[in-house]
Amino acid sequence: MINKINLIRDCCVFHEFSWPSDLPEFGRHNLIYGWNGSGKTTLSTIFRTLGNPAKPTDGHVVLTINEQNVNNNDFNQLTLPIRVFNRDFREEVVFPKEGEVAPILILGKENVEKQKQADQFKNTLAEKQEKLNKLTQEKTNKINVLDRFCIEKAKGIKDLLRSSGSNPYNNYNKGDFSQRSEQMVSAGDKIAYLINDVTRDKLLTRLRSNPKAKIKTIDYLLPDFKVGRKIVAELLSKTIVSSVIQSLKDDVQLSSWVHTGLGLHQKRKTGKCLFCKQAMPKDRISTLEAHFSTEYADLMHRLDVQIKYLQTAIETTEGLAIPKAVEFYDDIKSDYESTSKALRKESDSAKRVLGELVKSLEDKKNRPFDPIVLDITIPDLNVDFVKNLNSIILRHNQICDDFQSRISTARKQLEEEFVASNLDEFISLQVAIKHAEAGIFEVNKEIQKISNEIAKIERDIIEHRRPAEELNEDLRKYLGHDELQLEVEKTGYKIMRHEKPAEGISEGEMTAIALLYFLKSLQDRRFDLKKGVVVLDDPVSSLDANALYYAFGFIREHTSNAKQIFILTHNFTFFQQVRNWFHHLKGQNKRDINKRPARFYMVDCVHDGRRRCSKLVALDPLLERYNSEYHYLFARIYRKVKDCSQSPFEEYYVFPNMARRVLEAFLAFRYPQIVGELWKKLRSVKFDESKKTRILRFVHTHSHSGAVGEPEHDPSILCETNSVLKDLLDFIQAQDPEHFLAMEQLVTNANNGDVE
Repeated sequence: MINKINLIRDCCVFHEFSWPSDLPEFGRHNLIYGWNGSGKTTLSTIFRTLGNPAKPTDGHVVLTINEQNVNNNDFNQLTLPIRVFNRDFREEVVFPKEGEVAPILILGKENVEKQKQADQFKNTLAEKQEKLNKLTQEKTNKINVLDRFCIEKAKGIKDLLRSSGSNPYNNYNKGDFSQRSEQMVSAGDKIAYLINDVTRDKLLTRLRSNPKAKIKTIDYLLPDFKVGRKIVAELLSKTIVSSVIQSLKDDVQLSSWVHTGLGLHQKRKTGKCLFCKQAMPKDRISTLEAHFSTEYADLMHRLDVQIKYLQTAIETTEGLAIPKAVEFYDDIKSDYESTSKALRKESDSAKRVLGELVKSLEDKKNRPFDPIVLDITIPDLNVDFVKNLNSIILRHNQICDDFQSRISTARKQLEEEFVASNLDEFISLQVAIKHAEAGIFEVNKEIQKISNEIAKIERDIIEHRRPAEELNEDLRKYLGHDELQLEVEKTGYKIMRHEKPAEGISEGEMTAIALLYFLKSLQDRRFDLKKGVVVLDDPVSSLDANALYYAFGFIREHTSNAKQIFILTHNFTFFQQVRNWFHHLKGQNKRDINKRPARFYMVDCVHDGRRRCSKLVALDPLLERYNSEYHYLFARIYRKVKDCSQSPFEEYYVFPNMARRVLEAFLAFRYPQIVGELWKKLRSVKFDESKKTRILRFVHTHSHSGAVGEPEHDPSILCETNSVLKDLLDFIQAQDPEHFLAMEQLVTNANNGDVE
């Protein structure tokens, strides 16, 4: 049972309809009144999609069915038995462009046993269908579990790898995770993407690093100690052959002092001692020069040169500047720290050896006449440490050049590691879905097999000749002749006229055939009327008054046992018939409207300032309580005249037609003796001539008998709507003050909810 229409959004003229809280829910019998173009067909089309999943509903629709909210995306899963008569039914089922009219299947008496067998199969089919529904739900649940798993893992990857700026992982979602997992499953290469914790930490460190400046390489070479030791050893072992002054040889300080003094005397060429100012003894200078010979000077020079060389090496080693660890990227910092530490150790060893060599040479300078043995062990220094350190610096500089690509590579590796580490669970969830699909496949096979058995039995017992005969009898009564007949074919019916395929079928005949066929189809054994919903949308369109009453009788007869019925119409005469039928239903007079079997509604189309918008509202009490549309139309005009607020221009289009109907009805009962067209009737009545002319111009320009005004005429006349409607009310009041006063009181009571 359809309880209510919760929501219709962007569906034809229903742009944003929500079921009002004060509007009673649908009952067993439901009458919906509305003019052409108000949105009735939209409602019947929505109802028809419940029984025809192949025709989806536009927009967004939510219905409450059997107390459960159902979205239009889920209509195809419903098993609600429903039959809908509307324009689509007539065009697609009764008068299709190609093919025959579909058969109505009624069980023949001689096939009762076969039908019992078919019913048993149907019971089994229902059980299988229930099992299929459970399996389908299980599959849906498992798909949802996998979906939530992918969402969770994708969020983990996104949170780990996202960053400011342009980054593909900023929008990483479940689809990306699922796609990469599928690729890994297909390739079977999960193991290639698993990494240990150390590697993972390095990648994370790289990912979180900021760009750093490049570092200059170290221009430093450790001395060749083997060559240096050899040179020093040679200098230490060298002795001078000269006239040695023993006292100078034995006293290093004295020798140094005398050697320096000799140089001063030689330079100044003086014969006196610069120290004591006494005359220099004869041959003293030559004796000293013999002691401090050229060979001696040469040795001293060589010793000084080597000492300077070694001291320069010491200064270079002491001044060795290496980068700070903080200048390097974190993922190579540890390599740098260990290598630089080793280099420091090697340079300290080098300085120590160099210092010892210098010290031995200084000693040699003090003892140039004695051979000295070099007693220094040269350590096995690793000259590659500088090369290794520069190699790390070059790695750092390369990282600077490749910073963005390294970050991208790190992100990719971390994503793949994340996917690989969760792949087993992904596969497990996929396998669970495939198991569910396998179960569904097997049950579907069983359902297909049972359905084939049912179809085979039903092919044997189908009888659609009797419905054709009954339809032909109904048509004869309805139309008053038997020219049109439904002829039985193998798979349906053909519409014939005088034993030939019918041509030129009138609108009235089409409506009659379609309606009677629809009502007869409610007896189809494929539809259980007592459990079903029946919807009729304008079933008496294009019918004359006589046919209308016939149609109402047929509708009442064939739908009275339906579990729920909806009748939508714009025809007021037909509306009266249905309303009176519903008013006399048992229990309809109960105080609680929710306990009444029948509910009354109307489709109201208003303008929201941008477009026409339809909504379902309670039926106007004047329409529900009175047997004339006149009361309702008068009330609409009266309310409009009294309403001082500015209305959207488009709302005025309905009022010329209303005004015409009210004017025609009033003149008909007030002046029944005046016949002819409206202008002739109005000309015979005394009233302000200019106002009569304005009223006539208004109703003739913008109304069509029996239909809503169309907007193709001069819209400027509509600007006068309020004033013309007031002229019309003044006209009625002038002609029949008592009638006007009574109608005015009736409208006031209706506005206050006092209509009885």
